[in-house]
Amino acid sequence: MHDLPLEERTIGRVLADKAARVGDRPFLHFDGRTWTYADVHAVTNSYAEGFRRTGIGRGDHVALMLDNRPELIWAMWGLGKLGAVAVPLNTAAKGDILVYLLDQSDSVLLCAEDAYRERVDRSRVPAIREILGPESLAAFADLPADDPPEMREVTHSDPHLIMYTSGTTGPSKGVVSPHSQGHAVGRQMASLSGYGPDDVLYTCLPVFHGNALWYTVYAALWADASVAMARSFSARRFWDEIRETGATVFNALGAMSNIIWQQPESPRDREHKVRTAMMVPNSVDLTERYARRYGIGTTSVFAMTENCAVTVFGPDDPPEKAGSAGRVRDYMSVQIVDDDRRPVAPGEVGEICIRPNERGMIMLGYYEMAEATVAATTDLWFHTGDRGWVDADGFLYFADRKKEAIRRRGENISAYEVETVLCNHPAVVEAAAVPVPSELGEDEVMAYVVAAPGAEVDHAELIAYCVENMAYYMVPRYLDVIDELPKTPSAKIEKYKLMMSARERLDDLWDREKAGITVRRG
Repeated sequence: MHDLPLEERTIGRVLADKAARVGDRPFLHFDGRTWTYADVHAVTNSYAEGFRRTGIGRGDHVALMLDNRPELIWAMWGLGKLGAVAVPLNTAAKGDILVYLLDQSDSVLLCAEDAYRERVDRSRVPAIREILGPESLAAFADLPADDPPEMREVTHSDPHLIMYTSGTTGPSKGVVSPHSQGHAVGRQMASLSGYGPDDVLYTCLPVFHGNALWYTVYAALWADASVAMARSFSARRFWDEIRETGATVFNALGAMSNIIWQQPESPRDREHKVRTAMMVPNSVDLTERYARRYGIGTTSVFAMTENCAVTVFGPDDPPEKAGSAGRVRDYMSVQIVDDDRRPVAPGEVGEICIRPNERGMIMLGYYEMAEATVAATTDLWFHTGDRGWVDADGFLYFADRKKEAIRRRGENISAYEVETVLCNHPAVVEAAAVPVPSELGEDEVMAYVVAAPGAEVDHAELIAYCVENMAYYMVPRYLDVIDELPKTPSAKIEKYKLMMSARERLDDLWDREKAGITVRRG
């Protein structure tokens, strides 16, 4: 990997370096067309000129509500070359949420798909001066492609993106990311995951999200590799797209790895060039299954929009550690603390707190939310709100979200662990575990499950599977099979909705105790 000092880690300087060194190499493959590194530098220069002609300058905020398409990347990077700030929005946003995102971000221009423009009530967001569609953006490519003079004035610590969190416990927060943050991720992934110039990193995840943007696009950028971008995830098309693009790497989030796995076995299961897939979350079982069926190794990370790759489970790490999110590295300090913010011993569960040992790796703060920024960074540590533990070998394991822990009969239960077991059942594609009131005080475990395509969930059989695969006190008492889980625009499960629904319908839910199923110790 060709390294650059921190001061050079702006999108303009990095692209200029790539164009000069590896300009003829392919960078982006999309819909049968390929752009080289030199093409990318030139077209993003043209986009910078286009935005300048619309009145955008240094410090202006521009919202982007675009599907996966090259124009989304060109717009983000063209704005970055001007010193303007891109605000990539989830394309599912609408109504009051969309108004909030546009207003809270202080965006003055919106670039949106034609299908999404009608969602915007201009009277409620008067700061938006103009809405540009994909055709207007595409026309930018015909403008002069000289380096914009502003490009050399932009620094690594200047804001580049405002990326919104899911807002599961309150209003979505705008994470202000400096130029150097995405490059920190790309640099980490290229080096620790072993990506190189001959790799093709495939993504069908939305590029407005940090995973596809930083862990695929920026990772490829730093590896001098190329990106194969699909419009969206389709289980039916997935392996065909992998084969057609010659992909060597892909990332899978949440239920995606399970959905891929549940596709019918085929003689072509190993007919591809993929050597590694980044799975979040990962497990030893998942790693073994993918290796056995597809001949693919797995990697993983612990990361948030607010930071970088806190830990990385790389291709050379011990297979028995695949259930972890990777080893704590020299560039990051990790501390596990109890509810009183006191460090706990190795192996004990507590909140995961981080502190970077290098500059430019995490957010600048939450946009216009100083109190939330301060609250997240007490005691000189960033408090992630996630719980986990670090083992004696320095590998970090995720337990659950701090506010999603379930306490039953004196035992703390990880909703994440319950969900992982449920999703390993062949009839289940997604699951969400939530606490509901117990007659004895504390909580009972309630689980929502989504059936795999063509499968039927037998409640009693699923409970028997849980008994075989989890501690007795974790086995759900209540089950509900639903068509889909409610999610935020950034695809995080809205558990508070599930909890409210369960509590309102508790007497009508399938109850293993009413069904006469007893779960015993041992």
